Amino acid sequence: MKTKRLYREDVYLRSCTAQITGVRSNSDGRPLITLNQTIFFPTGGGQSCDLGTIAGLAVADVFEADGEICHVLAEDAKEQCKLSIGDEIEIAINWERRFDNMQRHCGEHILSGKFYELFGGINRGFHMGEEYMTIDISLEEDPAYDKVTWEMAKEAELRANEAIWANLPVITRHFDNHDEAARLPLRKALALDEDITIVCVGAIENPADCVACCGTHPSTAGQIGLIKIYKVETNKGMYRIYFEAGQRAFRQYQQRYDVLSSLENRLSAGFDDLLDKFATQNQKNRSVRDELYQLKKWVISRETSEIKATITPAFVKKYDKLSINDLLEVGRGLNGCIPTILFLVHEPTNTVLLFSDKHDCGKLVKENADIYGGKGGGNKNSARAIFSKADYTDTFIDLIEKHLR
Repeated sequence: MKTKRLYREDVYLRSCTAQITGVRSNSDGRPLITLNQTIFFPTGGGQSCDLGTIAGLAVADVFEADGEICHVLAEDAKEQCKLSIGDEIEIAINWERRFDNMQRHCGEHILSGKFYELFGGINRGFHMGEEYMTIDISLEEDPAYDKVTWEMAKEAELRANEAIWANLPVITRHFDNHDEAARLPLRKALALDEDITIVCVGAIENPADCVACCGTHPSTAGQIGLIKIYKVETNKGMYRIYFEAGQRAFRQYQQRYDVLSSLENRLSAGFDDLLDKFATQNQKNRSVRDELYQLKKWVISRETSEIKATITPAFVKKYDKLSINDLLEVGRGLNGCIPTILFLVHEPTNTVLLFSDKHDCGKLVKENADIYGGKGGGNKNSARAIFSKADYTDTFIDLIEKHLR
C-alpha cells in the first residue's frame, strides 16, 4: 500500500493524524512503522529525512521502500512501543530540522541554477553535510568557460542572493509522465518517466532554477535568507563548490566574524588594515625564528665542541632546554669521535639518546630498554630509549655501561 505524502501538498504541515498500516522490526530490532499518510520526508535526493514523533515516540530514521514510507523508531522505543495496525495516532515532525533542510536544499537549487545560467555549469553531484554543502559543477554547456574561478563563484553567489532578495516564488509541480514535465525550461535532463516532481524558482519564462527534485522547499526564495560560498576546488574533472545556506550560513557568518574581530583586537587593527598588520606580524615572527635558528646552530656547535674536548669512553650529559632534535644534531656532529658510547639525556621526556662508532646502538636498546619498561629503537650508529620515570634512565645507562666494559 503506497503512503500518501502530505508534505507534497503542504510542506508547512507540522502535525496530523494517521492510521498505522504496518508494525514490524528492522534489522536492528527497532520498531518500523508504516502509515496510510505521512508528513515525514524520507531520505532522498541528497536530503536527509525528517525526524519527529509518532504517537509520542521518537523517530530516528525515515526511508522509502516499494512506495511506502517507513518510519524507524529510536532505540529506546523498543519497550515503549505498543502500537498496532489500525491505530489512529498523532504524528509530528521536528520543524526546526525541516525548515533547515528546506532552506539548504532550495539554496542549492538557486546556486546551481545560477552556475548553469551564467557559465553553462551542470550540477553533477550534491551533498548536504553537517558542516557545509557541496555541489560538483561540470562545465560542459558553454565552451567559453573551462574552469570555475573564485571570481566566477562570487558572481554566481551574488546572483543567487539577488534571487533570494527578490523573494521569488518557489513552485512545486507534479507530473504523471515525462513529456508533460519536459516542456518546462529544465536545467538538467529528466531521468524519470513517471511520478515526476519539478521545482521552479521564479517565473517559468525566466526561472532562477527549474529542475526535477523530490525534496522539501519553502514557498518563497526569501525564506532562505542567505547563500555563502566558502571554497572552490577541482574534483574529478569538475569543480566542487563548498557553501552553506539559510540559518546555517548566518550562524557560520557570525562565528567567522567573531574570529575576525578577535584577530583585529589581538593585532590592534581595524578591518581595513588587518591584512597589513598580519603581514607585519608574520615578518616579525619570521625574523625571530631566523634569529632563534642561528642561535640554536651556535649553541649546538658549541656543545658539540665542548663534548669533543672532554669526551670519555662512556660519556653522559643531561639537558632540559635543548630539544630531542637538537640533541640528535649534537650526536651526529660527534661521529668518528666517540671512544665507546655517548649518552645524551632529554630530561623532559625521559629519553636517552645513544651514539657509538663501535657498538650497535639499536641492538642495545632492543635488548635492554624493555627491562625497565622502556621502548624505542634505532640503527647501528644511533638509537633512543624512552622511559616512564627519570630513575629508569639512570638505571638503563648504568646497565649499558656495565654491559660494555
